[in-house]
Amino acid sequence: MAKGRLYFDHNATAPLLAAAKSAMCDAMDLPGNPSSVHAEGRKARAMIGKAREAVARLCDVPPAQVIFCSGATEAANHVLTPDFRMGRSPVRVSRLYVSAVEHPAILSGGRFAQDQVTVLPVDAEGRLDLKALQEALAGHDQTSGQAMLALQLANNETGVIQPVRQAAELVKAHHGLMVVDAVQGAGRLALSLADLGADFLILSGHKIGGPKGIGALVCAGEILMPAPLLRGGGQEKGHRGGTENLICIAGFGAAANAAREAHDNVGRIAALRDRLEAGLRELAPDVILHGEAVDRLANTSFFSLPGLKAETAQIAFDMEGVAVSAGAACSSGKIGLSHVLAAMGADADLGAIRISLGPEHTENDVEWFLEAFKAINTRRLVRKGAAEAA
Repeated sequence: MAKGRLYFDHNATAPLLAAAKSAMCDAMDLPGNPSSVHAEGRKARAMIGKAREAVARLCDVPPAQVIFCSGATEAANHVLTPDFRMGRSPVRVSRLYVSAVEHPAILSGGRFAQDQVTVLPVDAEGRLDLKALQEALAGHDQTSGQAMLALQLANNETGVIQPVRQAAELVKAHHGLMVVDAVQGAGRLALSLADLGADFLILSGHKIGGPKGIGALVCAGEILMPAPLLRGGGQEKGHRGGTENLICIAGFGAAANAAREAHDNVGRIAALRDRLEAGLRELAPDVILHGEAVDRLANTSFFSLPGLKAETAQIAFDMEGVAVSAGAACSSGKIGLSHVLAAMGADADLGAIRISLGPEHTENDVEWFLEAFKAINTRRLVRKGAAEAA
């Protein structure tokens, strides 16, 4: 076994890029408040503008349509609201529709009351049931307000890519709003707000190699906007109050620039993932690979081993020097049943291990992982044989 540690958990958080760290260090040297009119303030404001342009290019929108916030969870709570305005006129959204495999930040419904949220089913591979969406939209009471669909671009656990464009077409046909959680897709899939048919995109800095604690709500325009979640001194054109987090915004911008070029690595990372999964099958023919029959993120593998709890396997991998996840890392380290597996009709009690690769990984890293897996699987088979003999 190679010495050191192997980090295979990019979907939880990607390591901070050198370019992002450098941009953050530059921002630390700026004393001015971005809202100040003196030279120091203008310099800080210019740095935010540069980062805003980078995030806008990542999503193929004008910079004015990017609102910085503290992360994807805040962005979700900002946009998932019944209260919108078109210019000075109020616009009511009466119901939020979400898929059953969404991130908890979406499933919680944001500022909608729980009885205003409808959870839609997915198929066995974890993709939104478009027929169920069509039926739900057809039955929506337009007189009470507009419908809103919030749908992830790619699942954070399985990596399964959702039929976002088809869903958006259904939503638009019923005069609704489309929110796309693009947190896992950024830097791994082509990301154009217009091509996706979205009204809003949600982004997170630390998923693409930026710092933790920064994200963005990206809007299709500047006319129809959600009511502010945080009110204050008019920052972000009044959409998000509070002095801007200059240091993290600078790092986010640098990471967004890198994410636009990350597609060059997709084929190589997919080959590593495929080699890893082939190795899993060779060592454990009974391994269950979730979502393998449909399009997935090139960097993600989500698998279960019969007779081995995911949390037990996660600890075993950690002891072997390999960092992996037992599902999503979004509950302060708490490991519980995967709502994603449950929605797919899989064995949620057993759980699954998530492998998520990054651009720094190599074939040697995959072999290191498989060596660790071999040791863990050997112990599983010994326990299984002992149980059958008893």
